[in-house]
Amino acid sequence: MGLFKKWFGKDKNQNEQSTELQHQEEQEEVLETDNQDEEILHHSEEVQNTDDEEEEISNPPESEEKNLIFEENAMDNDIENDAITESALENVNSEEATEEISKPQMGFFAKLVKGLTKTRSNIMDGIDQVLKSFKKIDEDLFEELEEALIMADIGVETTLKIINDLRVKVKEQKITDAAELKKLLVEEISKLLERGDHEIHVDEGPTVILVIGVNGVGKTTTIGKLAHNMKQQNKKVLLAAADTFRAAAIDQLEVWGKRAGVDVIRHQENSDPAAVIFDAVQAAKSRKIDVLICDTAGRLHNKKNLMEELRKIFRVISREYPEARKEVLLVLDATTGQNALQQVKLFKEVADITGIVLTKLDGTAKGGIIIAINSEMNIPVKYIGVGEGIDDLQPFKPEEFAKALFVEENNDSL
Repeated sequence: MGLFKKWFGKDKNQNEQSTELQHQEEQEEVLETDNQDEEILHHSEEVQNTDDEEEEISNPPESEEKNLIFEENAMDNDIENDAITESALENVNSEEATEEISKPQMGFFAKLVKGLTKTRSNIMDGIDQVLKSFKKIDEDLFEELEEALIMADIGVETTLKIINDLRVKVKEQKITDAAELKKLLVEEISKLLERGDHEIHVDEGPTVILVIGVNGVGKTTTIGKLAHNMKQQNKKVLLAAADTFRAAAIDQLEVWGKRAGVDVIRHQENSDPAAVIFDAVQAAKSRKIDVLICDTAGRLHNKKNLMEELRKIFRVISREYPEARKEVLLVLDATTGQNALQQVKLFKEVADITGIVLTKLDGTAKGGIIIAINSEMNIPVKYIGVGEGIDDLQPFKPEEFAKALFVEENNDSL
């Protein structure tokens, strides 16, 4: 019995142990199976993710598709626009080139004709109206003609001279038709414009040009354009900023000096103008300058101080540069009409004026004042300005001016 229990207990223990081992092996197999399933599941997920990524790449979202389509369309439009722009530019360039070839640039005479349109109309309209009102020449015609010329800013004294000369020629040539009087009138005005020496003789040696005029007439601008004009004649030019009292006058002259390509001798504001002229003369001599152009103050309201200042400048030039030719140019604004004539009379008291520069002729109907200045003041007009460009200041040529003043507007040759 004891053996049976012992054997049975031992056998039971062995069975329990084998059962436990078997159970343990089954658990291990189950664990291995679970691991394999997890690996398979994980692998399948990776494959699925890869497939999804490939699908995303091959089939992008709808918004991205729209963006891509928009970008492609934009690129296509840019290419088309560039092509259109290039062709348009080519067409514009070809048109400009054709215009440049077919239409030459407007010369100064053409600019003069165009610029004198208002003055021409102011003078000739009144004359034509008077002549059309009379069939024969009598004293009433001369009185009406006299009034028309005065209204055209030709001046009282000059007008009386023109009318008296017309009376003499009408009697001498026995003219009775009022229409024939116009030709005589044009000849008489042209003759008055030709009086005096209208040139600045810069070829005869070094020249000092002193430019005077009231503030606001375009004095500094005229100096810049005059410097450019002299450079076009292959002259060495130097500027002197002797208007030391007007605000920004020195800086303005320097700007024009750069545009014209010439140097400017300057001092500080409110310095002695004569000292500036002295340094400018020394620089002109050492650099062998052909033309020295000097800006001056335009304080005509203080005539006594201006007179003393100009006298001091003249003394410096005469003492330091005796071999140089001297020119004193008075700049006048044509738009001021008869007031310009009064400025000439006042400046003649303070300086020996050798010539007139008449600016802004293109913007006024009062250009007839040039006839009065040339006749009454006995001072020749040497330069005229008919525009704002740097080339629009040119030497005054009486024949060209008279032709431009009385030219028919329908002349196809212009």
